[in-house]
Amino acid sequence: MHLDWTALGQVTAVSIVVSVAVVAVFALGVLGLARVEAAREQPGGSSPLGLAQAGPCFLACAAVVAYGIFLIVPQFH
Repeated sequence: MHLDWTALGQVTAVSIVVSVAVVAVFALGVLGLARVEAAREQPGGSSPLGLAQAGPCFLACAAVVAYGIFLIVPQFH
């Protein structure tokens, strides 16, 4: 049995990098929602910047998850 260690290392490295990136983007989305909540607690406050930050972050996370499911499920190919 032959195992391509280089390919295994590449898959591992890409998996780690993408996982860290998705967690970081999700954390930025949560930060945006926290800014919205903090602005609501102040009188007359609103934070459209927080929603503008959270929306794309969560959409990017959902896109990465959908792409991963697309790669795993053979009926989608």
